[in-house]
Amino acid sequence: MVKMEDAVIARYERNGEKFELLVDPYLAMDLKNGKQINFDDLLAIDRVFKDANKGEEKPEDKVKEVFQTMEIIVIAKKMISEGEVQLTTAQKRELIDKRKHELIQYIAVNALNPQTNAPHPPQRIENALDEIKFHADLTKSLMEQVPEAVKQLKKLLPISFEKLQIAVKFPALYSGKAQGIVRKFNLIKEEWGKDGSFLALVEIPPGLKNQLFNEVNHLTKGDVEIKIIEK
Repeated sequence: MVKMEDAVIARYERNGEKFELLVDPYLAMDLKNGKQINFDDLLAIDRVFKDANKGEEKPEDKVKEVFQTMEIIVIAKKMISEGEVQLTTAQKRELIDKRKHELIQYIAVNALNPQTNAPHPPQRIENALDEIKFHADLTKSLMEQVPEAVKQLKKLLPISFEKLQIAVKFPALYSGKAQGIVRKFNLIKEEWGKDGSFLALVEIPPGLKNQLFNEVNHLTKGDVEIKIIEK
């Protein structure tokens, strides 16, 4: 459980009634944005309040009337998902910075510069976001903000979300372990050669190209054939 002194208020109002919980601010925002969390760490105390600051609990009949249950996890999910989490200014700034970093990393991994067929470095994306004065929004999920961020970035950077198709041919010596590597990516096609070699065609976001190359070269000590398929 989060410590009382570190908790913030999550507030939900329905039919003129106010309900409050004391919650971990970061886990509450993760939950609000659709992420999986550990509910054991979410609440400072398993109680629904009318006024959390005063320690005044909400009568059980009022809670049941609105939520149709007294299960605190069910109640917390609804209150946080549909209600308000009262963050401090410092917490808001920290979470906005975190969301901006997530946005930058997502674009760096999944997008490329169509002029070079290479990903944009994260710092270049961050500089462009700063230049267009794009602000991350805590009320929206990461994926809800990607389209608008990319739309704005296109004013400064050439960006495409076209994925790469890469063919990798492993010698027979490595064909068994090779499957464990390529199956971590989107495996489109696989073939076995008469000599025991293993050919895999994978489709990946541009930002994962170096990861794929590094893993197959590490496994085979460079004894591998890699080809980017032109579409």
